[in-house]
Amino acid sequence: MAAIGGLVAFFLIGGPLGWLALIGGALIEVGETYFWIRFLRRYKVRGGAEGLIDAPAQVSEALTPRGKVRLRGETWNAETAGGETIEAGSSVVVGEVRGLTLVVSKAPGAQNVR
Repeated sequence: MAAIGGLVAFFLIGGPLGWLALIGGALIEVGETYFWIRFLRRYKVRGGAEGLIDAPAQVSEALTPRGKVRLRGETWNAETAGGETIEAGSSVVVGEVRGLTLVVSKAPGAQNVR
């Protein structure tokens, strides 16, 4: 947008001030482009299965070693990583996704919630 404004100013003003407006608009465009490229590289969107890794979940049906967990408002099939039993109401963390099954382990410092 600044480049368009610079071009309009160049043709309407003319002379040295027109050139100054054109160069100023170009510098603003370059600065804005640099800012957005740098900003967008900093934040990576995690979607799909990789977005579930390390996410906290709540056990809704005891894992013996298979059962169900609630994660982000959805119920998922789950199994424990080490084959242990985890009671309903416990907090777990997703470690891996195998198809539509989450492989979970008990959250560090988690206690059963009843």
